[in-house]
Amino acid sequence: MNDICIGKWQLIENLQRIRSNLTKLKVRCLSYFHEKSQVIHFSLCQLSVTSSIFSQKLHRFLLLMKSLKPRLNCVYMNTLEQLQNSLDVLSKSEKKVAQVILDSPHTAIHSSIATLAKMANVSEPTVNRFCHRLNTKGFPDFKLHLAQSLANGTPYVNRNVEESDSVISYTNKIFESVMANLETVKSNLDITTINRAVDLLTQARKLSFFGLGASAAVAHDAMNKFFRFNIPVSYFDDIVMQRMSCINSTEGDVVVLISHTGRTKNLVELARLARENDATVIAITSTGSLLAQEASLSILLDVPEDTDIYMPMVSRIAQLTIIDVLATGFTLRRGSKFRDNLKKVKEALRDSRFDKHD
Repeated sequence: MNDICIGKWQLIENLQRIRSNLTKLKVRCLSYFHEKSQVIHFSLCQLSVTSSIFSQKLHRFLLLMKSLKPRLNCVYMNTLEQLQNSLDVLSKSEKKVAQVILDSPHTAIHSSIATLAKMANVSEPTVNRFCHRLNTKGFPDFKLHLAQSLANGTPYVNRNVEESDSVISYTNKIFESVMANLETVKSNLDITTINRAVDLLTQARKLSFFGLGASAAVAHDAMNKFFRFNIPVSYFDDIVMQRMSCINSTEGDVVVLISHTGRTKNLVELARLARENDATVIAITSTGSLLAQEASLSILLDVPEDTDIYMPMVSRIAQLTIIDVLATGFTLRRGSKFRDNLKKVKEALRDSRFDKHD
């Protein structure tokens, strides 16, 4: 009898945990007959809770999702992420509103509809239409959702992680967030820009990779990859050395600057210095940033991650992935003879490692 009571209380605790840990999950679904996408909202509790009732409901839900065509892309999204992913389906005027909000979400929260309309250079009805497009009841409701998005997560850690999360919960959240955002970056990537960047890199006389903070690690990884391509490559994490390198750059040199925000003053100044000396500047950064404006060519990675508040996670992984894409393009563009040289490098390194043992 006591065992039954204990089991009952455990079930009640599980159900309470389910109710208290409900997380908004939005499923982005491409219509089978239309090119425009729509966002389906529903609530789903954390998957770490294991009750038989919840498992049955989850199983039925997954079967429903599987039956929809085409295949759904399931991602955890808050209002900012939803806004970023909706840019392609917004009208020209609505896109102006979206950009103002993405550039300064905290200002948008404290603005009236008239102020926001003026900032975006649109009418107040346009702002209202924009809010309804994002499945909110109007501007006040949209600001409430936006405030909740900014309040989510643990400051200086991760937007998707709460202090009460278990190890399995925050592990799942971080992996799911990375995978979902990489998919978003891939779908928004301008392949023409990637192709042009590969052209510039393969034709370069010398390559330089610079970044600061978390982006410095990405620049260092890029140097390690391109160093084996038998082309002069430089990397410095010291800003004075970076400046001297850009001042000494010449026509035919390519300087790759990496910054998620694109607002780092030193990197923007490096772009100006390099271009003043006739070097080509490739920026890996965000849309509309000062760095993107100063660069000769910009690879835009619009990752909804506020690195002013949270640790850079997804943005850094997206940057590393782009470096891999560029390095792969460089290798393929150089042809089979060039790959023979890479083989020699690999063989030369073989003696530096212990043999594999099955």
